[in-house]
Amino acid sequence: MKNILLHLRIPFSLFLMPVFWFAISQSQHPDWNITAGLFVILHLLIYPASNAYNSYFDKDEDSIGGLENPPPVSIALFYVAWILDIVAFVLAYFLGGWILSVALIIYSSISKAYSNDKIRLKKYPIISWITVGFFQGAFTYLTVIQAVDKVSLSEILQSKYLIPAILSSLNLLGFYPMTQIYQHEEDARRGDMTMSRLLGIRGTFIFTASIFLLVTIAFFFYFKGVQIYSFPAFLVYFLVMSPVLIYFNLWFLKVLKNENQADFHHTMRLNMLGSVCLNLFFILLLIW
Repeated sequence: MKNILLHLRIPFSLFLMPVFWFAISQSQHPDWNITAGLFVILHLLIYPASNAYNSYFDKDEDSIGGLENPPPVSIALFYVAWILDIVAFVLAYFLGGWILSVALIIYSSISKAYSNDKIRLKKYPIISWITVGFFQGAFTYLTVIQAVDKVSLSEILQSKYLIPAILSSLNLLGFYPMTQIYQHEEDARRGDMTMSRLLGIRGTFIFTASIFLLVTIAFFFYFKGVQIYSFPAFLVYFLVMSPVLIYFNLWFLKVLKNENQADFHHTMRLNMLGSVCLNLFFILLLIW
């Protein structure tokens, strides 16, 4: 049981939480009962189920996201992943209707394809990078905003929903390769060509910095066009995210001297710092 709980990696849900808070912060009239329920479904059921399923097929021996020393996996982990998913789908149906339930089924199916030994999107760097960026970003954003604002499918493709959804994906597309940077040896042993392996260690830093710059510019124009805030939203974004920028650059300087510094501990610190800062910013938007 302890091994199963560890492989659920529930604290890792913090790293995926910014998309949820971004959607809620941009909601005009959120249904707070649905908001609370969906928060629980995503972060305590859907994301842990995905972690468990992928851990079962990966059978990692080295560090993985949120778990420095992963314990051995068993078939019980596979069944727990499916049980959590089924509970999530049923709860979603009663909470937000068939649209929400189907959206979560789609998300769960794609996440399983990432590590499943028959499909294993993880082997294909560009495809897996785009897939993760889209489904953990734009798709999740639109799923949340549709549920809490009760938006019809015919309305969800309006620019006021699509633009922040695209921003969510851009943010993840830039950050995602950094989460793989310490796993090159483990991925090479399994024959998985991840985006970070394709880019190389230094290339991953440069790539992430380039996307982050693009995202920052995009956020500037987005908040410049949104007139619902009584404070300079972009300035707050820049100030809140500045610790991430400082840490990222200091870490890159270390890696330039010694590539062994691209390790699990530095990666998790960057993940934690980036997630906390983004969550804080979007919660500030929600409050104000």
